[in-house]
Amino acid sequence: MKASDLLASTGVIILLIAFLLNLFKQLPTAHKLYGALNLIGAAICCYASWLIHFYPFVILEGVWATVASISLFNVPRGTLGKEK
Repeated sequence: MKASDLLASTGVIILLIAFLLNLFKQLPTAHKLYGALNLIGAAICCYASWLIHFYPFVILEGVWATVASISLFNVPRGTLGKEK
């Protein structure tokens, strides 16, 4: 397995964990951990896509990571475990 495959798999697993936790109401979207998981997962996937020169996914994951970063730093304090 190539490094890009391992990185992409890791990033996707992180994104899916965030999605599943939210889907089963264990992690609200307003929670900082949700934003952090999305940021980390998307950034890893973006880098893996860059390594294999698959630029449509570099753009997709780059935008995803940017939006996750913005939402992560815009979550009001005191929302730990509370849905907006």
